[in-house]
Amino acid sequence: MISLRQQINRILIVALLSPVPGLSAESDIRLTDDRGDTLRLSAPAVRPAAISTFGADVALALGRTPVAVTDYGIEGVPDYLASQLVGVAGLGPRHQPNLEVLSSVRPDLVIGIRRYTEKDGDQISTIAPLLALDLITVDDSLRAVSLAGQALGAAEEASEFNQNFLARVQELAELNSNKTEPTVALLTSGSETPFLYYDHFLPTAMLEQLNFDNIGGAPPNPASGIPLGYRISLEALLGFDPDIILLLPTSRQRAFTLNPIWPYLTAVRNDNVYEVPHYWKEGAGPKARELILDDIQRLLLTGTPAESTE
Repeated sequence: MISLRQQINRILIVALLSPVPGLSAESDIRLTDDRGDTLRLSAPAVRPAAISTFGADVALALGRTPVAVTDYGIEGVPDYLASQLVGVAGLGPRHQPNLEVLSSVRPDLVIGIRRYTEKDGDQISTIAPLLALDLITVDDSLRAVSLAGQALGAAEEASEFNQNFLARVQELAELNSNKTEPTVALLTSGSETPFLYYDHFLPTAMLEQLNFDNIGGAPPNPASGIPLGYRISLEALLGFDPDIILLLPTSRQRAFTLNPIWPYLTAVRNDNVYEVPHYWKEGAGPKARELILDDIQRLLLTGTPAESTE
């Protein structure tokens, strides 16, 4: 079995030491995104737009304010970015961005989630070069930060973000290395049946690297990354009986928490059920993934009291 240190070293080598596309002989920036398409920029982008929280996150982390951003519908932009996006044009929800508004703000780069931009990719590309990214796994995050850094003319800063992130993951893993591996479930949905995430989803992958055991298990299609998880009945959830339950935000009451089985779960009985913020949903950005690590350290590693939500 590959050790955690070997996993971290492998990711570091792939993401940071392997040759990556960059400046051509003519000083054009050439990048290959997760569609396999090649983008050509004559100069670093200075007016990026974001069809993703990631795009806004990475742009702001690198000191570039985006000209337009998508949101989570009625829930708006994530709180951790909101104060830095005052006055920035809104594109609406990420799955249905307003392309008229996008065109009107004249971006010179669009950073988008691949699965949400596939249907409009050709039209978006007529407005500005589209950097379409998967943004599902830790590897996706490392690659995406590197690519965005190159596109924004901040490759060294982006590389430093990745190195610091990996170093912190390893530090926290060592902090938790002598403990038993508690089981954990990351759930979402407002319906009667919760949605449980597989091991490859970025937050659950981070938990696995930090010596927690995600009950979601391995994905059936690791190459594609989709689906992200599956629906699980409360009876099946009780069969796994995780030590810790983490709940992603939802705009509706979580009907599954009203199921008579819910109070019998170990995590519920021991007050180890926590609601985590929106950035857990799309945590690939350099700011978001650090905040996820902050939450894991505060809630699960140091024993700091936290408010149980259910």
